[in-house]
Amino acid sequence: MSAAPLRVVFAGTPEFSVPCLEACRASGAEVVAVYTQPDRPAGRGRKLTPSPVKQAAVAAGIPVEQPESLKSQEARDALAAYRADLMVVVAYGLILPRKVLALPRLGCWNVHASLLPRWRGAAPIQRAILAGDAESGVDLMQMEAGLDTGPVLLERRTLINRDDTGGSLHDRLSALGADALAEGLRRVIAGETLIATPQPEAGVVYAHKLDKAEAKLDFHRPAIELERQVRAFDPWPVAEGDIAGESLRIWAAQAVEREHHATPGSVLSTGRDGIEIACGEGSLRVTSLQRAGGKRIGAADYLNARPDLRAAR
Repeated sequence: MSAAPLRVVFAGTPEFSVPCLEACRASGAEVVAVYTQPDRPAGRGRKLTPSPVKQAAVAAGIPVEQPESLKSQEARDALAAYRADLMVVVAYGLILPRKVLALPRLGCWNVHASLLPRWRGAAPIQRAILAGDAESGVDLMQMEAGLDTGPVLLERRTLINRDDTGGSLHDRLSALGADALAEGLRRVIAGETLIATPQPEAGVVYAHKLDKAEAKLDFHRPAIELERQVRAFDPWPVAEGDIAGESLRIWAAQAVEREHHATPGSVLSTGRDGIEIACGEGSLRVTSLQRAGGKRIGAADYLNARPDLRAAR
């Protein structure tokens, strides 16, 4: 007689979490419920919209729970009724109280998009790019009461490339997270006990939530820092900068090592390969941008609408 399948409750909300939900379903475990954030207003019409995880769960016929909080006895009783062996949490967006962490037989696992203890918290992907980190990764962690403080079960690493954006690194880490989770589930289902390695006490850094005010480019800063800012904030909140008196969203730009004595923020040159802006150190070559109310365009198309800048070469 075969053993009963591992009963898993999955908790997640954004697109990042969906591959991990699919990994749970493909592992041989039984996903008995999915927890996700309540539907939120989205789009121009501010219509209530289900999270990507809810959409995937509904398509798969998995029961969905959307409590505002897990702090009440009622919410804990509802979770306990699923008799989960394990709860898998991936970018859920709600704090799990200590009493919830203790409910599943094997506790709760978390897939976190950094190499812990660096970048604990809300925005590890963007913070790693902003800081100029050479690599990132995902950790499969046994959850405890602290914020991303639990011991690490499995890890996957990836280099951060010079052309990586917040979006491209997000997608790669999402896939790596699903890969680590799949291995963890496979090994536990096979009867193995994963070794939990405590995080080192040195090297703790917090990845604070992104603030839209951070998107503004300050051309007095070094160009390499502004390049990282542009990359990190694609696709959200998107960097913003003033070019020749016009406020623009800056989608793509490269730092250029260049000696100059120009005022930071002034246009050094323009051409098909971009618009070069003087910075505190070096210059920033803007290659893709967006005018207010317009769509994303290349620098050459923008210059066609700004003959005054074409003349500034």
